[in-house]
Amino acid sequence: MSTTNYLKTAVLLGALTGILVMMGQWAGGSVGMIFALGLAVVMNFSAYWFSDKIVLRMYKASPVTASEAPRLHAITRNLVARAGLPMPALYVLPQDAPNAFATGRNPAHSAVAVTRGLMQSMNDDELAGVVAHELAHIKNRDILTASIAATIAGAVSMLASMFQWMAIFGGGGHRDGEGAHPLALLGMALIAPIAAGIVQMSVSRSREYAADATGAEIAGSPYGLASALEKLGRYSQRVPTRATAATSHMFIVMPLSLGQFRGLFATHPPIEERIRRLVGGSR
Repeated sequence: MSTTNYLKTAVLLGALTGILVMMGQWAGGSVGMIFALGLAVVMNFSAYWFSDKIVLRMYKASPVTASEAPRLHAITRNLVARAGLPMPALYVLPQDAPNAFATGRNPAHSAVAVTRGLMQSMNDDELAGVVAHELAHIKNRDILTASIAATIAGAVSMLASMFQWMAIFGGGGHRDGEGAHPLALLGMALIAPIAAGIVQMSVSRSREYAADATGAEIAGSPYGLASALEKLGRYSQRVPTRATAATSHMFIVMPLSLGQFRGLFATHPPIEERIRRLVGGSR
């Protein structure tokens, strides 16, 4: 990953941490700010070392051996050889909706997880395209960024929920000893998750196009991934993936249905544009 991408990642993750600290300061003054900063540091540390285990456990993912999922293992082995990557751990999520994500802190400690529905709905070329896309995230070292963003976004959502209850029961305490106004707390509870979502969206959207392009190179052709994306787009309208808002950006296609607000808060670029760039770039 280039120096520019490292800098952008640091800025975006710093913005998410800043939102967390701001919420702590608003709720508890300097004490709340210090607590929130400490929480952010602990969460970043935990996300670095344990993000793969946390996310995989959250989705009840099961590791699969070569004998249990021979097609997935054979396709992945071929792709990692082309990409020059170590073999990631492979997992299957017990969901009928087709989707996939990669997690881990670096290529040597990484995992690729696919849903049961993805295995059933994709042919070999399409499955290779999806796995190649996830390997591209590993190769581009996007997985750590995505995991940390998910962890902090989840904490922001948790604190926002606490703010709602604080507003109901009379607010929190500032450093001057006066409670925060309940309406102000309620406003923060509504605004902070939106701000975190926008930052989280920025982390994800810019990387999906790059992962699509790198994935096409790893697979040797863009058409398997393009076909898979088209299928995934159709399936997501009927069978949305069960996922949390904090981790939605980790999947290959957006698992959440946001109705008329989809374009504003989507963590992924439009599937049609991703396909156009893939297929158009190959001509």
